[in-house]
Amino acid sequence: MRILITGSNGLLGQKLVAALRNDPDVALTATSRGGDRSPLPLGDRYRSLDITDAAAVDAVFDAVRPEVVIHTAAMTNVDACELDPEACRLQNVTATEHLVHASRRHGSHVIHLSTDFIFDGTAGPYREDDVPAPLSVYGQSKLDSERVVREGGLAKWAIARTIIVYGVAPGLSRSNVVLWAKGALEKGEPIRVVDDQWRMPTLAEDLAEGCIRIAKRGATGIYHLSGPDGMSILELVHRVGRFFGLKVDGVLPVKSNTLGQPARRPPRTGFVLDKARRELGYEPRGFEAGLAVVRAQLAG
Repeated sequence: MRILITGSNGLLGQKLVAALRNDPDVALTATSRGGDRSPLPLGDRYRSLDITDAAAVDAVFDAVRPEVVIHTAAMTNVDACELDPEACRLQNVTATEHLVHASRRHGSHVIHLSTDFIFDGTAGPYREDDVPAPLSVYGQSKLDSERVVREGGLAKWAIARTIIVYGVAPGLSRSNVVLWAKGALEKGEPIRVVDDQWRMPTLAEDLAEGCIRIAKRGATGIYHLSGPDGMSILELVHRVGRFFGLKVDGVLPVKSNTLGQPARRPPRTGFVLDKARRELGYEPRGFEAGLAVVRAQLAG
């Protein structure tokens, strides 16, 4: 199976590469901007690709002829998207249009990563068929990109929505909430943490496994892939502290509206995982089991 990954230098992208690079049933092509950041270089299985460049996308697709495209690349900094909606739209919607166009020509099965931020957070946890109502430019861009995939005339498509992905990978341009919390607690300095946002954090390895199950089963439609445990961001930080034996005395609970963030966040998301469990055999690890994976990787 010829599988092409976009955003292979990101957290999820690196986990997909790690899981697929030695799979005898997969011919892997990893793509991202710039050079290959894989700990073990992929050589000619890596191609630098700017997915906002339609001609560049077409050229890579014509060379590789992918049967499956796992599209993880996106602009995901919610506040940066709010402040620069044009850049957000280019990277999240226009780039997806280029990929869908190329995939349609080659009959590729597109697996598109999306987010809980397409919902307004008034009625979580959400099922796949619940009605979206994004609160932010980022959320709207991901909903628009979902529509591009659904209505793009593809032979097969799937949308994998997820929530707060965490894990360890080298050379990441952005951290994630678990590594941030651990680092902040280790410093012992006061940190302000919201207590009015509720999520279901997702271990990157589990999300990668869910995407691979979609690919190998040729599954289509929308799937919710997150961790199984729901908690406030404040509770998340406390659980990270307990797990790593760190004091949480300096954690100050605050409300979201006191932080002055440009983008609104949905207060309560979370996913109902029944469909992914039933159709994919998706069984994500609980939060502490995920933290154990993080601890082992940080220990090297």
